[in-house]
Amino acid sequence: MSNAEEKQEWYEFNQETVEALIEDGSNANVPHTIEYHFAHSDFDILEKAAVDAFKAGFEVGDAEELMLDDGGTVFCFDAVVERMLDVDLINKDTDTLLTIADKHKIHYDGWGTYFIE
Repeated sequence: MSNAEEKQEWYEFNQETVEALIEDGSNANVPHTIEYHFAHSDFDILEKAAVDAFKAGFEVGDAEELMLDDGGTVFCFDAVVERMLDVDLINKDTDTLLTIADKHKIHYDGWGTYFIE
């Protein structure tokens, strides 16, 4: 898949997720804590990406080690920011974070947030 195709898929995910949150009643008039997810098998590589995410204005959580179903391990961290449920802002974040993921050859795994009434 090309970078443009991947970016378009994430834009569609962003649109669908924001629409679903609003349809379910999450308050679109207040900022939400958006957690963007990253993973890689090499902690040192992941750490360099976390530094770049921090420099780009995101709060970076501590890396965690997770056991995979096949017995392997992966390290992951979240890049966190307060955002309105605005697809354009989330798409800009996606552009920034996909660039970081591509630079370090790590896995970008989308985002999540909490429902706010």
